[in-house]
Amino acid sequence: MPDYGTNKKSISKEVRYVGRDFTAIRQNLIEFAKSYFPNSYNDFNEASPGMMFIEMAAYVGDVLNYYVDNQFRESLLHAAEEKKNIYKIAQSLGYKPKVSHPSTAVCEFRVEVPATTDDNINYKPDLNYAPILDGNSLFGASNGSEFRLMDDVNFAASSSLDRTDVQISKLADNVPTYYILTKSGLVESGKRTSETFTFGSAEKFNTIVLSNSKIVEIISVTDSDGNKWYEVPFLAQDTVFESVSNSSDNDPELSTFSNDTPYLLKLIKSSRRFTTYVRSDGKTELRFGAGISNNPDEEIIPNPDNVGSSLATGLSKLDESFDPSNFLKTRAFGLSPSNTTLTVIYTHGGSVDENVLSGEINAKRVVNFTLNETGLDTSEVNAMKNSLAITNLEPANGGSDGETDTEIKENALAYFNSQNRAVTKEDYITRVYSLPQKFGNIAKAYIVQDESISNQQVVSEDGQSTTTAVSKIPNPLAMNLYMLGYDRNQNLVRLNKAVKENVKTYLSQYRLMTDAINIRDGYMINIGVKFAIITQRGFNKNEVLFNCVETIKDHFDIKKWQFNQPIITSDIAYKISLVDGVASVVPPINDNPQKQLVLIENKYKYSEGYSGYVYDLQSATKDGIIYPSLDPSIFEVKFPNSDIEGRVVGDI
Repeated sequence: MPDYGTNKKSISKEVRYVGRDFTAIRQNLIEFAKSYFPNSYNDFNEASPGMMFIEMAAYVGDVLNYYVDNQFRESLLHAAEEKKNIYKIAQSLGYKPKVSHPSTAVCEFRVEVPATTDDNINYKPDLNYAPILDGNSLFGASNGSEFRLMDDVNFAASSSLDRTDVQISKLADNVPTYYILTKSGLVESGKRTSETFTFGSAEKFNTIVLSNSKIVEIISVTDSDGNKWYEVPFLAQDTVFESVSNSSDNDPELSTFSNDTPYLLKLIKSSRRFTTYVRSDGKTELRFGAGISNNPDEEIIPNPDNVGSSLATGLSKLDESFDPSNFLKTRAFGLSPSNTTLTVIYTHGGSVDENVLSGEINAKRVVNFTLNETGLDTSEVNAMKNSLAITNLEPANGGSDGETDTEIKENALAYFNSQNRAVTKEDYITRVYSLPQKFGNIAKAYIVQDESISNQQVVSEDGQSTTTAVSKIPNPLAMNLYMLGYDRNQNLVRLNKAVKENVKTYLSQYRLMTDAINIRDGYMINIGVKFAIITQRGFNKNEVLFNCVETIKDHFDIKKWQFNQPIITSDIAYKISLVDGVASVVPPINDNPQKQLVLIENKYKYSEGYSGYVYDLQSATKDGIIYPSLDPSIFEVKFPNSDIEGRVVGDI
């Protein structure tokens, strides 16, 4: 019997993994055969049958290695070359490639409304006839391009950031009879299309494909029962933003601020939701949820209290079977449409041809107004609607083809790094400023970590006296967000409660779960400026003084100032000295021990229109720099025409 002894050592054979192309694999196979099969085969002639099999094996290895390398490369976003793979990876990172770029323009909208008066002396436009031009209204350009209004245009509301210009349109016996209201709004190019899709029995993660390519935006999705379906970034997200009018019906408390804040931002939960997926051919898919059962989720997923085994002496509670696949039948990923018809309204397009010149967007296509016509004259209402005119004062631009593959790669990586979350202080500030204007005008924002003050009694070394040591204890889980807004004169004001609630709702979708945001009012330190100059001979003193005042106005332009920004008086004096005709800047008053060239005073009286905040500027000044308070505050010259005082004391 042959000896199969267990002590016989197996021969270890070297396998080389470095050479992976045809030539290297062929040579490695030859050397492998020579090393381990010297007596079995030694004919390595190019025409021998053995070499044929060796080269066939090398060929197969080379092909397999090619496809392995290619598949690995195509799985990496930065190395992928096939468009379909680039699109799939980018969207798996949460970024949707832009298959087209619409053209945008700021248009001027005008309507004519009748005049009214309370005393037969002072006339004003009758804002009862001032409508809201609904967003999604359509307008046309001279080249046939179609533009959609992106947001409502409320002619009755006016603020510093959303101003309504008023001009007299018609007079009768020198008395205004009609006014023209002018307002700006953003429009975006794109053809508006409606498609319907019929659904039978429910299917998990059902998908529909829109017939047009280059989809710009999904405007609305509604079913045959009138239910609205909402777009979400991923199906597990069950909360969405919804804009509602700030009325007593929606919120009796916040409706008192409806003039300044016409809309409220609400978070709602909805099981009717979908995501969009952009294919490499430019088409867009709508993907719905997995909820295919009409039963409540509580019936689909058994209660843990009713599933399991009891003690041997008790009754068994295992009264139903448990199917793990039932989880995918719940509404956790949203509902799947069933036995209904969905109507999808969307815009598509985007090209360089939509970049039209100024004045070419001037045609009304589909215009919708919102107006309470109760008690109004019907003929006047119709005349107002017919008076609507539109024009773009600047060219429409931005229209182009979609992103290149390289742009998709870079943008997807950048988007993934941000994760669409607010993590840093800068993230929160950016989010606050990105709040849509109709929910409130945020002029200034500042965020700091929350902290509390601790007073500790410290006993001296001899034990004879005690002192109070004040320390700050930071709260790592909370931040204080300080904000200010603009009034109609672009002066800083505290924000009303409606705006704060909108900001709170808006940030709730982006903040980390462990972060708490305390929304607070910032502080306005109103100031006045005094200066004196000596002019050069040959210059008009009044003109030179006027230019100096304008220079200071520009320096203190509230758009340029932020929270906790100090005042450097030497910078102001230097800017004054650069004005043509100024020979030198001198102290403005005699009672000026420090000989300050520019004197800053605190204006605080609330009865005179100031903020009411008293601030000790002298104590806050060090080396000619006036520092703001520890509480987040901002310096403001509220009434520049009266709060900036200058005089000419001579000439040389």
